[in-house]
Amino acid sequence: MNGVLIVVPCLNEERHLPGLLDWLIRENGDATIVVADGGSTDASRSIVSRRAAHHANLILLDNPARLQSAGINLAVRRHSAGHHWLVRVDAHCDYPSGYVGGLVEAARRHRAASVVVPMVTYGRGCFQKSAAAAQNSRLGNGGSAHRRIVSGRFVDHGHHALFDLALFRQVGGYDESFSHNEDAEFDLRLAAAGGRIWLEPALPLGYWPRDRPGALFRQYRGYGRGRAMTLARHAAPIKLRQAIPVAIAPLVLMALVGFCLAPIVPRASLLALPALGWATLCLGYGLVLGVRNRSRCMAGAGMAAMVMHLAWSLGFIGQKLIGPRPGLPPRAIEALA
Repeated sequence: MNGVLIVVPCLNEERHLPGLLDWLIRENGDATIVVADGGSTDASRSIVSRRAAHHANLILLDNPARLQSAGINLAVRRHSAGHHWLVRVDAHCDYPSGYVGGLVEAARRHRAASVVVPMVTYGRGCFQKSAAAAQNSRLGNGGSAHRRIVSGRFVDHGHHALFDLALFRQVGGYDESFSHNEDAEFDLRLAAAGGRIWLEPALPLGYWPRDRPGALFRQYRGYGRGRAMTLARHAAPIKLRQAIPVAIAPLVLMALVGFCLAPIVPRASLLALPALGWATLCLGYGLVLGVRNRSRCMAGAGMAAMVMHLAWSLGFIGQKLIGPRPGLPPRAIEALA
């Protein structure tokens, strides 16, 4: 795959890196492969270094800013000369055979500035299976096109896979002030510059979600915060599937107030009804998934979805209350231009 720069943002991915790197090298021997490491404390760096000693096209790059967006930008600044395509490969995903070549072929066939792919979530342990079931369902993804395998189409957003490097540089790359939702923010700038985004259904990737409730909560709180930043940055309207989860934190707060006031104001307990309705819907949906798939773990999808909804809502509302920080202008990487 001559002319392709593959960037793998990485932080403590020793579990996934060996197989991922062996696959990338085997299928894309002519591509430049950069692992942008954000300060791993496990064996990730040594795994890359050992393979780089035998493969000149594999490069370990220090990413002091730690964020995925910053690592990809840095790799583009340092190693994109002479390349036409940028492929983003996330370390904790599984990819189909012929992935990189298929992305390039799809971009050429549809004259797309970017190619995105569907994402199907899988789990190993019981909680991870619950989270995966939630994320694969409308309860968890709101019907987003790239969270399902659908027919190929031009879309406004999807899971990032490939970019035309010239246009990636032209629009400034990722905004490094975003720890989450940097992909959706980038897609808005790409569309404004006339770039079209193709969703390629033939190349779905497999994603392994967080395997603990606390980690899932922190991830989705970050997603909510990032979405609020994106909407504020671009004055874009919020979509219905995003607006509904925003209401969850206020409903939970209203329920807590109702329970606290109930001993002195009996009818105050009625304030809890909306939140109870939400919880019933989520838990019932999970039970249906569990029965349908004969899986006790998948029956917990409703609980995982509740964690996701509440965290997203708290992140979104918290960011809206904080607002943009004064004195910090948008940090898209002008140095790429």
